[in-house]
Amino acid sequence: MPSNQFKHGDLYSFITGMASTAIGRRLQKNFRQEGVEITIEQWSVLYHLWKKNGMSQQELCNATFRDKPSITRLLDNLEKQQLVRRLPSSTDRRLNLIELTEAAKQLQEKTMALASTTLNEALEGVSVEDIERAKRVLQQVYDNLK
Repeated sequence: MPSNQFKHGDLYSFITGMASTAIGRRLQKNFRQEGVEITIEQWSVLYHLWKKNGMSQQELCNATFRDKPSITRLLDNLEKQQLVRRLPSSTDRRLNLIELTEAAKQLQEKTMALASTTLNEALEGVSVEDIERAKRVLQQVYDNLK
């Protein structure tokens, strides 16, 4: 492998990791400032449930790129906060379906607005063309590896 290939890969991984971490930290800070007492990881689970309520734990694993123990822990904590409940599937006894509570549904608008504000902060000064180019490149990288 040519040495410049490694440097490009190293730089790419480093920069995308830094950007992702910075956005997550800022979103967590914005949540705290607004009195939203959930973690970014919990929010990512809720986000997918807002898109499709009643997902199975496996579907949530796939959607959030987390393993089963991580999703179980996140769901345990979301259940303690009375934001989700596990319901047995009527068609498959092995499955639990995860359903949002009213409290979780009420968090959607506020947290989505905070996420939008955070992304606007992160993308300040970045042109629409650069954003679209970055999305295409990252999608291609993902597609190459999935």
